[in-house]
Amino acid sequence: MAVLRNGLLLAVFSGTLWGVLAMIVLGVTFALVSGAPAQPSVNAAALAGLLGALVLMAREPAERTPMIRSLSAATVLVTLFVVSFAKPFGLPLDVAPLWQIAAVLLIVGSVTFTNWACLHDAARGTLRRYDFEKVLIRVFKGFGFVFFTVIVALPFYVLVMTSLKSQQSLLANPLDFSIDFSGGFGGLFRSYGELFTQFNFGRYLLISSIVSVATVILTLLFSVPGAYAVSRLRFPGRAVLSRSILLIYMVPAIVLVIPLYAVFSQLGLRNTVAGLLIIYPATTIPVALYMLQGYFQGLPAELEEAGLMDGLSRLGVIIKITLPLSLPAMASVSLYVFMIAWNEFLFAFMFLDDPDIFTLSRGVVSLNSSEVPRQHLMAGAVIATLPVLGIFLWFERYMVQGLTAGSVKG
Repeated sequence: MAVLRNGLLLAVFSGTLWGVLAMIVLGVTFALVSGAPAQPSVNAAALAGLLGALVLMAREPAERTPMIRSLSAATVLVTLFVVSFAKPFGLPLDVAPLWQIAAVLLIVGSVTFTNWACLHDAARGTLRRYDFEKVLIRVFKGFGFVFFTVIVALPFYVLVMTSLKSQQSLLANPLDFSIDFSGGFGGLFRSYGELFTQFNFGRYLLISSIVSVATVILTLLFSVPGAYAVSRLRFPGRAVLSRSILLIYMVPAIVLVIPLYAVFSQLGLRNTVAGLLIIYPATTIPVALYMLQGYFQGLPAELEEAGLMDGLSRLGVIIKITLPLSLPAMASVSLYVFMIAWNEFLFAFMFLDDPDIFTLSRGVVSLNSSEVPRQHLMAGAVIATLPVLGIFLWFERYMVQGLTAGSVKG
């Protein structure tokens, strides 16, 4: 077992892994950005990464100077070109030369950096178990970070690039995801403009915003006092209620759609925004109650008791003490509820027939037909994604600030 903990064997594994990963990721990125039919030379990259790692391991950790890193980078570059016969992407160098040079430099830099980050303090001989596991964790942690980042970023990149294409370019080469500036910015963002002028997307945004914000407000109005009652007050059935809050999630939404459809049709609530504002809070209040009651239970009860002794009513205690201390939890719940309402599709699809009151998710699906170009569908998906992304980033900052707000003095 001690033989397997040899530093050189670990360098072989690390170098080969990073060489293969860098070539696959950046090779695919080069093909998408340039539109060239690339065939990345994975074997050459694996050997280049391996040799680059061995060059780093040629010296003991204390002797691994910047010169050694430069020599490792040069080894990766030379090996990559020699083994691939100067065609690292299976293409002559005169095909998209600037993109090829940029991709090769990124491969060399990323392989050298990751090898150094993983192996900079690893000895050449047999490693202690702690040192071996430390290096191995670095390798797998870096691999997981790169792998899942690509899994998330690649579909979004394809989504955005497709939305910027014209119908002619998509028909000519559906796999070309490069940016074409020949038509100027007006031509580049033509699909987005046409969504608002021809497909009524502005109204979809407005309806989704109204429904999502109203769902957040209604959810908080019911869940805050409910969660406070469950966490602070004593009443018969409190334990049963606390444990049964999430029982609604045991019933799949698809099972509820048909009876709700029948009931709402008889009550005249189908094909109305009011119908959605009944269903959405009903599905979000239980989870909001569950999240808030746990947070309320963690707040010091002495602060509320002091407020009661100072003459505040129970409602005054909630407004002036509990809620200011609960801003991080309120922000988390609001964000969660908003995302549910913004992205919800099943009930909107079943209950809404009038295009004038389509939510955004319902409106995007209405674009999925043979009569609507694919770039408009992708542009609609981008528009549906960006507001939630922006709100999440804003709320994340707010939640971090709220962690220190309302702290106890004294």
